Amino acid sequence: MSQPTEDKARTAGRGGIAVLGAKVFFLIVGFVQQPLLRLAVGLSDFGGLAQALVVANTVNNVVVSSGTQGVSRVVAGAPGHEPEALRAALRVHVPVALVVAAAMAVGAPIYARFENAGDVVPPLLVLAMVALLYGLYAPLIGYLNGTRRFGRQAALDVTFATLRTVGLIGVGYAFATRGLSGVLGTTIGWVAAAACIVPLAARATGLGARVPPGGALPAGVPTARAYLAILLPIAGAQLCTNALLQIDIALLGRFLSQSGQQLVGLDSEAQRSAVKAWVATYKECQTFAFLPYQLLFSVTLILFPMLARARAEGDETAVRAYVARGARLSAIFAGLLVCVIVAMPGSMLTFAYGRADAARGADVLRTMVLAQGAFTMLGIATTVLTSLGRERAAALITLGAVVAVGASCALLVPGAPFGQAQLVRSAEASAGALVISLVVAATLVRSHAGAFVPAATAARVAVAVVACTALGFVMPCFGRLVTPGIALVVAGFYVALLVVTGELGRADVAMLRSIRSK
Repeated sequence: MSQPTEDKARTAGRGGIAVLGAKVFFLIVGFVQQPLLRLAVGLSDFGGLAQALVVANTVNNVVVSSGTQGVSRVVAGAPGHEPEALRAALRVHVPVALVVAAAMAVGAPIYARFENAGDVVPPLLVLAMVALLYGLYAPLIGYLNGTRRFGRQAALDVTFATLRTVGLIGVGYAFATRGLSGVLGTTIGWVAAAACIVPLAARATGLGARVPPGGALPAGVPTARAYLAILLPIAGAQLCTNALLQIDIALLGRFLSQSGQQLVGLDSEAQRSAVKAWVATYKECQTFAFLPYQLLFSVTLILFPMLARARAEGDETAVRAYVARGARLSAIFAGLLVCVIVAMPGSMLTFAYGRADAARGADVLRTMVLAQGAFTMLGIATTVLTSLGRERAAALITLGAVVAVGASCALLVPGAPFGQAQLVRSAEASAGALVISLVVAATLVRSHAGAFVPAATAARVAVAVVACTALGFVMPCFGRLVTPGIALVVAGFYVALLVVTGELGRADVAMLRSIRSK
């Protein structure tokens, strides 16, 4: 490559590392945030917050992902006219944000009736304001991404993660200590943080450049109709993915509430508190179970453009190589995270939430993390299909997984005894549905790309997972001080198993060094 090209590639790589670093910071802050919120507002209010977040997280993730990706795409496709492209996109995003927020507010009572939890209506109305502010923030971040100002994008993401954590925990604690709703306090703190970050993002980006009315649009700047054609498929795919993440806990809240009404000797308030406590336990387990998907999401950001370019160039050999290599590495790293958690679920929960909560959730987490391991690989498979121009197939698989998880939970959970048994049954139902969905997705990927996770890799990782699961049944529950060290020992045991079975070798070390140098 010429020197200018090398410099541009190196600058882009450093910017990408800055964004990845911000995402890791966001993930770590979010992980720490959960046990602090549990401590700040108490178990019952933490469960109530979990019920409200089923809707809020689904809406917010769709708004942020689609807004960021959509604006980044149109800005990158309008070289020399990026400000005009931003202004054109904002003309779509502002009314869409208003509509989404209004729909969320209108839907709050409907969701509350479904969950038999009328107390979630006020926090959901507050969270509708968060959705509105996210709808303004996401396109500004997309503009920074599309113009390759990754450092500024990372700085805003880090700032917002910090503000959000302070707002959630600080205001939630202030409300709870005064006898008010901790759930409502956390949501008000979230709105305050979002209201602070939007002006900062606007100052960092500007609001674009005005296109003269009646004049022709500059090259690459889309019309509102054309931009919606880009935005809606992204939003639809994100909606399916996030619905898949939330549907089990949404249904669990309903089924727990129905079973809780049959508890003898408890008044309605005590029944409500019991339901919230078990929902909170399920949410605590998700803190760890979601880690494989959250940490491996960066793989999809790398794999998507590589596959898309190889397919556009007609290089089927490169497509097969990228898919096989990316899927293999994903399976290995997902297996590492799953093995550490499945070997010591009680210790993990004790580390974050204490022994009492660990006793309630250890068996649930052990099953749930296996389900989320399958979901992680399902995400890799659908990314491959999307990269190869099979967006519809990817969306149908994800939608089918949503239906399968919902149907399995509806079939298996209501008949279980109230409490822990329903949580375990929900995790088992989700795991079965996700494994079936993964098999279908893997079959399609192999038919279109000619490769996916090599059979030998899948077998070796499965053996390691089984071994670590068996180890977990004989390991005691460790305290907070030694849990991180034991986790490293389990991780070393997993890696040693892959080395002994021949899955990992010198070629993998050389590949990692090559990636680092690039």
